[in-house]
Amino acid sequence: MTPKSSEPLDIELADLPQALRWKEWMARVEAVLFAASEPVGRDILARVVGRDCALDLLIEDISAELAGRPYEIARVAGGWQFRTRPHHAVAIRVARGEDDAVREFTQNEALVLTIIAYMQPVTRGAISRLTGREISRDLIARLHRQDLIARGPRSPEPGAPYTYVTTPGFLVQFGLETLRDLPDLEALEDAGLLKPVGEIDLDFPISSDGPE
Repeated sequence: MTPKSSEPLDIELADLPQALRWKEWMARVEAVLFAASEPVGRDILARVVGRDCALDLLIEDISAELAGRPYEIARVAGGWQFRTRPHHAVAIRVARGEDDAVREFTQNEALVLTIIAYMQPVTRGAISRLTGREISRDLIARLHRQDLIARGPRSPEPGAPYTYVTTPGFLVQFGLETLRDLPDLEALEDAGLLKPVGEIDLDFPISSDGPE
């Protein structure tokens, strides 16, 4: 019998055998994740399971049951989220009538996004110094429209330009749980994508940059 919405949710399910209690907790967590459009944090999932429930093990069991299904549970942006498996991306785009080609970042966009991810909060002027080239406001605006970056606090530099930081959308886009999951920055320097950070004075403003 389905409980009425006014009835309190039985969290502990102490009257059920352990196996059935675990199955019910799995069903509740799966339902919450299925209904959510954003990653769901541990604190939210803990509201629907007992105090002694090991959430990580519970989600591992749910994931095992989803093996072979076209969707999975991913750990992103500090929480968990249902997402379709990459193998089915083309079929989904075709069903939606979308262009089959996936938009890729330009080299400059990828480079700027990488610098913001590693150096945040960072100004547009500092990004220009790191790359050795002028970074346009249009490029910053494109990344902002995609919900990959946002404005951070103003810098103490003359003119108080805005700094930029990544968003939770950035973590979701690249399947990261936290920024600690980013690759080693030294590998990017060794590949020649960035100038060695130690050689650049990030606090020295570019005179032509002005306020953002």
